[in-house]
Amino acid sequence: MTGKIKMTRIAKIERNTAETQIVLSLNLDGTGVAKIETGVGFLDHMLTLFAKHGLFDLEVAAKGDLHIDAHHTTEDVGICLGKALLQALGTKQGLTRYGSMTLPMEETLVTSALDLSGRMKFIYKVEFPTEKIGEFDTELVEEFWQAVASNALMNLHLVLHHGTNSHHISEGLFKATARALRIATTIDPRQTGIPSSKGTL
Repeated sequence: MTGKIKMTRIAKIERNTAETQIVLSLNLDGTGVAKIETGVGFLDHMLTLFAKHGLFDLEVAAKGDLHIDAHHTTEDVGICLGKALLQALGTKQGLTRYGSMTLPMEETLVTSALDLSGRMKFIYKVEFPTEKIGEFDTELVEEFWQAVASNALMNLHLVLHHGTNSHHISEGLFKATARALRIATTIDPRQTGIPSSKGTL
């Protein structure tokens, strides 16, 4: 009996430092189920949206030094998510590899474009109109995606075309990147081997 072997594209990452303790699991071929507990309400909201729009099953349990601020928790969750993406992709056989999404969110329009190339590059053309969304520092959105891109070894370009509401801008970035990753992580049945003329990613 012949046929393609079904790959299990699941990863689990554990990270323990003096600042954070994180356990994160990711299934690239999920249905959008999220169980998120980071202690940072806004980050929980964004990660739940990310799972839903990427159709990724995502579980995150994080404890961090929130008595200081949300910086270490947010960045380290991004590190773990990037590592999980890289691990779950495995050999990248048959991978679509590229993905992009221009996404509207109320008055906001953003683009996320990415390449699961095995080479890291992060371009961030986003300015928030406010320094905070509730208690969440808007500068941490950049820190999060920088950490994801660095550890997933991918090119990630995030661009804000226009927008006046900081919550909408952040939500647009998370949804657009989820949708772009949903495309890029898909297995293309016509793609044989590694999607690169070099033969490796």
